[in-house]
Amino acid sequence: MKIREYDKLANKIVNAFLKNKIIKPLPKILTKKLDNANDFRKLCESKIQEPVIGFKAAGTGIPLIKKLKEKEPFYASVYKRNCLKNGKKVKINKSTLGIELEVCYLIKKSFFKSKGLISKKNLTKYISHMASCIEVVGYRQRKKGITSFGDLCSDFGANVKFLIGQKKKFKKIKIGNLNTNISNKKIGQSVNGNTKTVYINPLNSLRFVLNKVKKDKLILDKNFWVFTGSSVGVVPILGKGSYVGKIEKIGSVKAVIT
Repeated sequence: MKIREYDKLANKIVNAFLKNKIIKPLPKILTKKLDNANDFRKLCESKIQEPVIGFKAAGTGIPLIKKLKEKEPFYASVYKRNCLKNGKKVKINKSTLGIELEVCYLIKKSFFKSKGLISKKNLTKYISHMASCIEVVGYRQRKKGITSFGDLCSDFGANVKFLIGQKKKFKKIKIGNLNTNISNKKIGQSVNGNTKTVYINPLNSLRFVLNKVKKDKLILDKNFWVFTGSSVGVVPILGKGSYVGKIEKIGSVKAVIT
């Protein structure tokens, strides 16, 4: 693909992101392979001059990694514009994929001065707080379903909105086996999950993201959030109203779908 055409496509998806529009699908050459999608994502992110509040892990379900024949998850930047207060309204459209329930961590900015890889041993000293969060995921393109991680990665990690529940000071708990549930009582929809489905556990997912951020030499000037991936998979949104997510020992979070 010619550089001019590549840049033009990046500008189109960036414009869709900034103006909440839906465009025709990106060419498969950009989305089929995760490496290509990652390069495209980085170009798109470089064009957005808005505050970044953290990073999200995606594709953290090991069965999905195997099914799509991917090697590992991926990450993407999360912008302040896409982070809402707990209980706020989220408008969906035909390109919305679904809703997720995740563990997120507030990371100290001292992380950016750390040397070497983040390991299981030194990981927790950089964590300030933890919380439950809901992510609404979807495309800015007229497309449905997931055929590769590149589909998601090339479209800002398919992030539509995050809503963060009440944060708690971080403490060591058995994060790898906590029951989770997301439900919409109005329509009788309820989905159970477990944190063990999140790339072994959410702390392992967190470590993955932090090492990717280090590798890509990204630096923020304040504490930031890392969203570790869904504990319930991508739950289809079957109706409007309040979706309440609960994670054992961490807390609850709510999104109102309109």
